[in-house]
Amino acid sequence: MAMIDLRSDTVTKPTDEMRRAMAEAEVGDDVYGEDPSINELQERAAALMGKEAGLLTTSGTMSNLLATLSFCHHGDEILMGDQAHMFWNEGGGQAALGGVQTRLVPQSASGGINAEDVARNIRPTGNPHVAATAMLCLENTQNRCSGAVMTPQETKAVCDVAHDAGVPVHLDGARIFNASVSLEVPVIELTRDVDTMSFCLSKALSCPVGSVLVGTKEFITEAARWRKMVGGGMRQAGILAAAGLVALDTMVDRLAEDHQNARRLAQGLANIDGLTLDADSIQTNIVIFSVDAEVSPAPDFIKAMGAAGVQVSYPGEQSIRMVTHRHISSEDVEETLSRTSHVVRELRVK
Repeated sequence: MAMIDLRSDTVTKPTDEMRRAMAEAEVGDDVYGEDPSINELQERAAALMGKEAGLLTTSGTMSNLLATLSFCHHGDEILMGDQAHMFWNEGGGQAALGGVQTRLVPQSASGGINAEDVARNIRPTGNPHVAATAMLCLENTQNRCSGAVMTPQETKAVCDVAHDAGVPVHLDGARIFNASVSLEVPVIELTRDVDTMSFCLSKALSCPVGSVLVGTKEFITEAARWRKMVGGGMRQAGILAAAGLVALDTMVDRLAEDHQNARRLAQGLANIDGLTLDADSIQTNIVIFSVDAEVSPAPDFIKAMGAAGVQVSYPGEQSIRMVTHRHISSEDVEETLSRTSHVVRELRVK
């Protein structure tokens, strides 16, 4: 029985074209700014996102941490949605390494953030009783909200509030290309109003490693200093950048296939008695659904799915997450639905 891995799009492996490009990549010492492949990737990424400069990092978590360290001082506060990946899944790095506290803004079920809520939660500098707001963090797509997207209009509304208060905006755009493909708008339309942003090469774009952080030249100079400090100077990492350049050329348009598979998966899951989700809400490649308590606790469901040859992940409570990616075919989706239906029936019997 072939294993179907739906835990995340991080499980994707590099394409043959990426492997060839990695083997043939021109390299140099990136800490000295001398790796031509990295320089090309950084310049291209910055141009795509409408920013001045870029910085290759090992991960989206590192990129987001570098943004925090570059914008914030110890004792500052950062704002983000209450479902933000930076809050839930990045090891508390903002507090542990940045010395900043996080203030959470409520998000809707579809991941939306109300500009009025942001305005209400921004705290000013100069008041000794409060931690001043030093950065607002957005996320597109919204990982914990079934990959929901923020439109350019939604992004601008929130950014305008922050900028009016003198607060910079960082976008965790780990899957920003998924949002671009879903909305059928150029990616620059989704990044125009933010000050800085990061996107992952190692998720749906199928590279083995990497994230790119972009912003002004001044910001990237500061972020590079922090990258060195936290051990992120990778020297001859052009072999990784080479895969990223191939990904930007070849892996973006095909994301529509992942989205189509995710919608089909969601529709099938919604028809299984004992599982709950709104199939019409799925916009990109992440499908999160709930297992009824009468079927089983979620951890038991995950074990049963694994035994049936389907690997899934666990956002918490009764939720299950499935993520489509380039290694998941339409046939895999149908097989997943068949195996899931069988697991639910077996658990009900128990």
